[in-house]
Amino acid sequence: QVQLVESGGGLVQAGGSLRLSCAASGRTFSSYTMGWFRQAPGKERDIVAAINWAGTVTYYPDSVKGRFTISRDNAKSTVYLQMNSLKPEDTAVYYCAVDLSSFRGYLSRRPEDYNYWGQGTQVTVSS
Repeated sequence: QVQLVESGGGLVQAGGSLRLSCAASGRTFSSYTMGWFRQAPGKERDIVAAINWAGTVTYYPDSVKGRFTISRDNAKSTVYLQMNSLKPEDTAVYYCAVDLSSFRGYLSRRPEDYNYWGQGTQVTVSS
């Protein structure tokens, strides 16, 4: 079992910044890929960032590349998502998730490959 708890969401004006945190417990956090996803009303859950166990490899879709930064502190069992230059289209519920696969060899972008999820935190960007 893994427990994930997100924090840091809120309301921000366009162009502003937010930093999300995800605290993990229950397993050896440092062994696994972590991802951040978001889901807006009526839309699918999409990945916005992923990071490997060591923090040396990251992935971002084009929609957030250059604006969002994922990082992790394995000593604190926490993964972060720094979001800058926020846009109204970034409005969504943001979730962190863990991929427990030991054999994947790449950063998955598919929600179905992630095994445990946090409860989500709302990010609202006003225009």
